[in-house]
Amino acid sequence: MKKFCLFLVFSIILTVQSCREDYDYINYGATNTGVQEPEDIDIKGLYVLNEGNMGSNKASIDFFDYSTGVFTENYYNAQNPNVAGSLGDVGNDINTYRDKLYAVINLSNYVEVMDAKTAKHIGEISVQNCRYISFHKDYAYITSYGGAVGSSQPGYVVKVDVNTLQVVGKVFVGKQPDQMEVVGDRLYVANSGAYSAPDYDNTVSVIDLNTFTEIKKIAVAVNLSKIKKDDTGKLWITSRGNYGSIPPKTYVLDPATDQIIKEINMPLSDFDMVENRLYYFSYAWTSTGTASSYGILDTDTYQVISSSFITDGTQTGIVIPYSIAVNPVNSDVFICDAKDYTSSGELFCYSKFGKLKWKVKTGDIPGHLTFLRK
Repeated sequence: MKKFCLFLVFSIILTVQSCREDYDYINYGATNTGVQEPEDIDIKGLYVLNEGNMGSNKASIDFFDYSTGVFTENYYNAQNPNVAGSLGDVGNDINTYRDKLYAVINLSNYVEVMDAKTAKHIGEISVQNCRYISFHKDYAYITSYGGAVGSSQPGYVVKVDVNTLQVVGKVFVGKQPDQMEVVGDRLYVANSGAYSAPDYDNTVSVIDLNTFTEIKKIAVAVNLSKIKKDDTGKLWITSRGNYGSIPPKTYVLDPATDQIIKEINMPLSDFDMVENRLYYFSYAWTSTGTASSYGILDTDTYQVISSSFITDGTQTGIVIPYSIAVNPVNSDVFICDAKDYTSSGELFCYSKFGKLKWKVKTGDIPGHLTFLRK
């Protein structure tokens, strides 16, 4: 995988080769946010996976250490001096499980596996056009679009032994599968059909994890994206619509019956949940430009608790909200700002009262967050 190279061909017959092994990426160092948490907090830190602009080979990982208040850009490179260069092309998901940290690098066709506490390289898992990762018992599950960028065919989910990092199974699902969620011994997969416009997929595939077979598809809405479970096990699913006549919406699925029990006329760009509170942001194009909103929903009643959880007016400094995560212990809310999709972004940290605690510069296009527990 480390032999992966990206060739950029310019009109003047000049070819520049960017390989993971020799890419010279700057280590920007550390920033002290001035905010430290008590030593007994269960959350040690926060990893930020920066996507890097497609074709730039600049995916990177930053890290915020709660115990010191220090945020370190390009932390992966700092921890892996013998693994030269960046992670590769387009970071698409990051998650911790047991003692390991996993970063899904989409167009480089692999998952980087690291020690969760240090981000030091352990190994790699090769998966073509990989998208998202989820876990259950001794296995990791990774969605794949199943082919090259732009080619539309049924995607699949691979099953990986987390002890050996070997692929031990594969099951086909819908077109261009994205996020997944485990409920009991079932895996629910949101199929987008992103490469199939205007014939988007509209289903959630249900996989029996005991037999690792797809047992059904549930029709929901076109162009599905996010799928996450709340504290009662209900699944919240976002549809991006068709960017025209079908608007984006949010749906709630009851896995006890595999039926949609609620349709919410709200376009949630991304969200995270703590207890019965769903924190979300919506970033949309309107006739007058773009508009952003930041709110909280009650996952029991489906009612809006707050239409703006940022209370100090600092949301005006967020140009393009791109990802959100909520600390499950102290309810800090983190929002990634992609800025212009080509240069350094920012990470904003808000208290549970909606006040800005600190903000820092990140790598290019910060898009995915995961907490490190002690």
